[in-house]
Amino acid sequence: MLTEKPKYIKEPDTLQCGQAVLAMLADKTVEDVIEIVKTERETTLKDMQKAMDVLEIEYSRERVQVEKREELPKICILSLDTPRCWHWSLYFDGVFYDPEHGVLDDFPESRRKYYWQIFEH
Repeated sequence: MLTEKPKYIKEPDTLQCGQAVLAMLADKTVEDVIEIVKTERETTLKDMQKAMDVLEIEYSRERVQVEKREELPKICILSLDTPRCWHWSLYFDGVFYDPEHGVLDDFPESRRKYYWQIFEH
C-alpha cells in the first residue's frame, strides 16, 4: 500500500538503497522490505517490481529517461547513474527522498536518470 507522505529513511548499508526506497514508498521498515526482496544487497529492477507487486503499489513498467525535475510525474522511483554506482531514489510530490544523500530539492549528482511512475489509488 502506497504511503500518503514518505518518512525519510537513510539506507542502513550502502547496498540497501532499493530497500530504503521501497520502505519509504510503502511506509514499512527496511527489514520488512528485505523479507520481501530476499536480499540485503543490491536490488535489481525485477526485485523492485516484485516488491511493489507484493506491497500492492501500482506502477508503470515503462522506464522513462529524464533530464529535469519538471519532467517527473508526481510520484516515481528513480534509477540514477551516480559517480559511485547505479542508485535507487524516490521522488514524491516535489521532494527527492534519497537514501544516501537525504531530502533534496533536486536530483543528486548523476549522469543518467530514469524513472518508473507510481500511481495513486
